[in-house]
Amino acid sequence: MLRINRAAAAATRAGVRTYSASPALRSGVRVPNLATFKLPEIGNEPTRDYRPGSAEQEQLMAEVAEMGSKTHAVPLVINGREVHTGNAREQRNPGNKAQVLCRYQTAGPKEVAEAIEGAVAARSRWEAMPLYDRQAVFLRAADLVANKYRYKLMAASMLGQGKNIWQAEIDAATEAADFLRFNVKYASEIYAQQPPCNAPGIWNRSEYRSLEGFVYAVSPFNFTAIGVNLAAAPALMGNAVLWKPSAT
Repeated sequence: MLRINRAAAAATRAGVRTYSASPALRSGVRVPNLATFKLPEIGNEPTRDYRPGSAEQEQLMAEVAEMGSKTHAVPLVINGREVHTGNAREQRNPGNKAQVLCRYQTAGPKEVAEAIEGAVAARSRWEAMPLYDRQAVFLRAADLVANKYRYKLMAASMLGQGKNIWQAEIDAATEAADFLRFNVKYASEIYAQQPPCNAPGIWNRSEYRSLEGFVYAVSPFNFTAIGVNLAAAPALMGNAVLWKPSAT
């Protein structure tokens, strides 16, 4: 909690060292705050029907056919770089065990240490970004999940997890988008929890810091939306996250 005294300006003029209430200013990133922000209306992502012969069913099945037509190479992503260790494992289609969907790289101690070091180095700058800017990142991600990448995520869930169209729709499309959007709403509600009263001449504020170090998110093999949420929720709150999808 920061205690912001009304006499701070006078103290500054007198040469007394004071601290800014803004993490962005403390980090050296100057962000003008010329308004308070009201979130867009947050609601559940509408489900689609995928009726036989509909355009949405045809587009989805075309994506399933395209994705299943070849074996994909999935690298590690460490500090924005694609990394190939040469130690790969196979992901097979549970409904067709002969089909190898992808070969994904696995990390060793060297790669894990590099990822941790990069995450910890990035945390302070990410945490210092104003909440509304972080929220905008995840609202944009939700729109991409619900629109541009909807069928790609659904196709991957159908092939990799053995789900039917409806199961993939409510998991990889709608619930993944819902997690991202509702987390933004809940973050605002958390930040809005402030001291209800103050001593005379004092104006208190609670600030919610990220965790020291990093968050290690291990997501389940069979639930796309939870894979999204376990990494995205702590990241939204200013944490650095190492994401490891589970193979089993």
